[in-house]
Amino acid sequence: MFGLDMGGVGPEVLLYGLPLAFLAGFIDAVAGGGGTISLPALFFMGLSPVQAVATNKLLAIFGSATSTYQYWRGGHLDRDLLLRTVPLALIGSALGAYLVRFVDPDSFRALVGVVILAVGALVIANKRFGLESTYPGLTARTLALALPGVLVIGIYDGFLGPGTGTFLMLLFALTGMNLVSSSGNARAVNFATNLGALGLFLAAGNIVWWLGLSMGLANALGARTGAKMAMLKGSGFVKVIYAVIVVVVALVMFRG
Repeated sequence: MFGLDMGGVGPEVLLYGLPLAFLAGFIDAVAGGGGTISLPALFFMGLSPVQAVATNKLLAIFGSATSTYQYWRGGHLDRDLLLRTVPLALIGSALGAYLVRFVDPDSFRALVGVVILAVGALVIANKRFGLESTYPGLTARTLALALPGVLVIGIYDGFLGPGTGTFLMLLFALTGMNLVSSSGNARAVNFATNLGALGLFLAAGNIVWWLGLSMGLANALGARTGAKMAMLKGSGFVKVIYAVIVVVVALVMFRG
């Protein structure tokens, strides 16, 4: 399964691949959007589109698992809520992957770019949004927001993908969580959707293993650093990074 296939690239690509994977892990652990760094790096190395996407899922598993663990240790995950939302995220991502066969996702890129910019503007304009926790726990309102929200975002992740973690952060913040806890719970859900997608790529044999594993370790180190920084610096720090990532993701969507 692992083989010796180099994917058409040599080990010299790690000179820039490892630092970029670390940065992607750091950014993703704080505010999502790490794929906007790691995926273009894999394309630049010369991987085919399917190899790049599949290998990116492998390295992202390392980062999302690491950051999820760090946020869990810090007490920022709502286990009961995750037990209800993760299955919906998996169902949604599978449905999105199915729907992409019938609808061209490129036609939605500009729309998603506009939506994520509008979301970012609302978060930034409301100076207190996400800075303090008003999370009431597993109430009817929380479930009414989180369950359909995660399902829809899961569909988006399977259908298109960029900005999934950023949208999840906003969703959890709307339930009353501060941005640190929102980021932690978003990472946990995103880990589940990454794992589901990875299973499909494993069956298809599209992963460049040596590259995904080596960059995955760098991604995990970046994620560990980012999660610790977010918990240390607090929601104000996360909000600044979130604002930057919103702009980056929107630009990626507009450019296609």
